Amino acid sequence: MSRSQYPFIAVLLLVGVALLTPGVYASENSDRVITTTAMAETMVTPDRAQVTVSVQTENADVKVAQAENARKMDEITRALESSGIARIDMKTTGYSIYPVYDDSGSLFRQKVRYYRVTNSLQVTVRDVSRTGEAIDIAVGAGANQVDSIIFMVSEDLEVATRADVLTKAVRKARSDADVVAGASGVTITGIKEISVGGYYSPVLYENTRVGAADMKTQAAIPTPIEPGQVKITAQVTATYLIG
Repeated sequence: MSRSQYPFIAVLLLVGVALLTPGVYASENSDRVITTTAMAETMVTPDRAQVTVSVQTENADVKVAQAENARKMDEITRALESSGIARIDMKTTGYSIYPVYDDSGSLFRQKVRYYRVTNSLQVTVRDVSRTGEAIDIAVGAGANQVDSIIFMVSEDLEVATRADVLTKAVRKARSDADVVAGASGVTITGIKEISVGGYYSPVLYENTRVGAADMKTQAAIPTPIEPGQVKITAQVTATYLIG
């Protein structure tokens, strides 16, 4: 190797040492940031309701119990449809046949006293003010159980409300970042990234299964149903560049 090549090799060694020096590369290219997380929420009145009603029939002949149950459920769906509720907003959520045994017999020779057939129908009410009316119509047509009422927010209302809540959350995140930056003696120069999360919780009313006799007693009075309000929440995590 000639002496003229030594300076070139020395330069290469110096460059290699510089690249291996801890922190040199990172300090020149890493971002200085402030990260904040903020949450905002609002209460809105639900504009949708889901009511689940059931027909329960009993008979020693299972086919008779089934036929009676089917007839009553058909009357319920027809009555609801006549009131303006579309068939697409009615959905069967459960169907069961349960044998009820005579307890007086031997454990190994129990006799079936009768069969209990239960058919459950979930009804979506798009005008929440008609929730009580829908229950009354179903009961009047033959439903003998009201299982649950769920109030919720439609997709359109949720989107419109979340837009406002997200705006508030973003402003709170920026406000917190400004406070931290000012206290630290730095300046916010831009936004590196923002992530968004959020949810809303439907209001659920679980009813004890109300018997037909109780319903008939109350039939003369329209069923009052109050939807209350649901909470729509938005969360924002923002990372701001500082200089």
